[in-house]
Amino acid sequence: MRVPRPQPHLEEVLASEPGSHIAALFDFDGTIISGYSATAMLREKFQRREMSVEEIAETAQVIAQHSLGTIGFSGLMSGAAKFMKGVDEESFIEFGEELYKKHIARKIYPETRAIIEAHQAKGHRVAIISSATIYQIEPTARDLGITDIKCSAYEIEDGVFTGEIIRPLCFGEGKVLAAEELAAEYGLDLDQSFFYSDSDDDIELLERVGKPRPLNPNLKLKAIAEENGWPVQRFASRGTPSWVDYTRTIYATGSLVGAFAAGLPIWALTRSQREAANFSIGLFGDFATAITGVELEVEDEKHLWSARPCVFIFNHQSKADVMILAKLIRRDMGGVGKKEIKDIPILGKLMEWGGTVFVDRADGKSAIKAMEPLVDAIRVEGKSICISPEGTRSLTPKLEPFKKGAFHLAMQAGVPIVPIVIHNATDVAPKNEFVMRPATVRVTVLPPVDTSGWSPKTINNHVRDVRNMFLRTLGQPEESVAESVAKEPAPEAAASEEKAAKPKAKKAAAKKPAAKKKAAPTKAATKKASPRKGRAA
Repeated sequence: MRVPRPQPHLEEVLASEPGSHIAALFDFDGTIISGYSATAMLREKFQRREMSVEEIAETAQVIAQHSLGTIGFSGLMSGAAKFMKGVDEESFIEFGEELYKKHIARKIYPETRAIIEAHQAKGHRVAIISSATIYQIEPTARDLGITDIKCSAYEIEDGVFTGEIIRPLCFGEGKVLAAEELAAEYGLDLDQSFFYSDSDDDIELLERVGKPRPLNPNLKLKAIAEENGWPVQRFASRGTPSWVDYTRTIYATGSLVGAFAAGLPIWALTRSQREAANFSIGLFGDFATAITGVELEVEDEKHLWSARPCVFIFNHQSKADVMILAKLIRRDMGGVGKKEIKDIPILGKLMEWGGTVFVDRADGKSAIKAMEPLVDAIRVEGKSICISPEGTRSLTPKLEPFKKGAFHLAMQAGVPIVPIVIHNATDVAPKNEFVMRPATVRVTVLPPVDTSGWSPKTINNHVRDVRNMFLRTLGQPEESVAESVAKEPAPEAAASEEKAAKPKAKKAAAKKPAAKKKAAPTKAATKKASPRKGRAA
């Protein structure tokens, strides 16, 4: 059994003094996320062909001058601001949201997320102090539950960038000024506070706080930390993957084909497709998790076996969920997948052979009809069905809203629901990430939920109650009745849904049971103050 790597910074926070007088200040690039958000921004602009040849050349020149020390950070930002002149701020807010979804969300260090959550649990004032702009930072801050941001800003007039920057920038001594502004506003004691950074550019603020904590430090900061006795921690969960990581991922992905091939002799000799599939599913789960270095810590594993057949529901965080569920459930299972997977050569056929039903999620009526065979699989064949009520992988560990298909299925088949709560599969591979990395994944299996008294009229209540079970287990805020009611469909839509569910319930009962650029900003983005106020945003 692999011994988890120590996390001294996290352990220190867990043992620290609670109280809102203590600040936990975080740099952004290289500290909260791997790499630089500005690089991701330039790459996205280039891919969208939103940069002219002249802009590309001038940007490269400015970056080169900064790297050589010819110009400072202020010159770098001034050069970037020039290209913003005349651009509508609202379009850039939208661009920042897209940047987060496509590039930045998967770069968040899970270890840094854990440190932030530990500080928040202690009641510390958590803030981001960064030389980046609000457009790069705000979506990530919102995900992490951080409302205080001090950052560099472009000048804006009448909702349009002027091509100038607001001084002083949040860099070097500017970060100290930003921290002192926060201290004055909230009554913080910086001498008892933490600052996490990866760069020697932040030496002024590191020396100002009582607890400087280098994370993933560059060579200069590493030397300074050693000289001053500051504890250092590095994370390998994000950033450039090694060839070993690529090899693990390729072998794990390909092992699905190998596992089903290994089951073919069983099918040929016994004529039992079910036993062959059971062998292949278990083999795939064991091999794929072992070769990727994924270990499972399972709480209440007994519930996996106590109420079969059933409908297993799980929160979908990562492509690693497939091998995790195969290792946990192992046999007599079927699943639901998006129709696009069916068209993938070999993989689609293998999943269909293994009991997966493919549905068009964009067509609700078609999806309901396509799931009818699953009722037969449960009631006639005694199989358990595995579904993610979120519908697709979530961008972060936060639970997304639940769709109702799995709940209707359980009602129609007359079987319980067994919730499988996956805590941190994003540590292995977040959404949009190809490479899977070693990690210890926590899983909690909740007790079976009886559905015998459910009806289509009360389905919204049951969905909310089960989702709240997940939220409680994940340590996330639960959904109130009022919030649930606000999301309910209009009466005519609800009536249509109930009508669609009734014929399938009748059929099931007859079976015998078996053994854009100028778009307005998103609502969430506009909750933050605009950079018109300088560094505070």
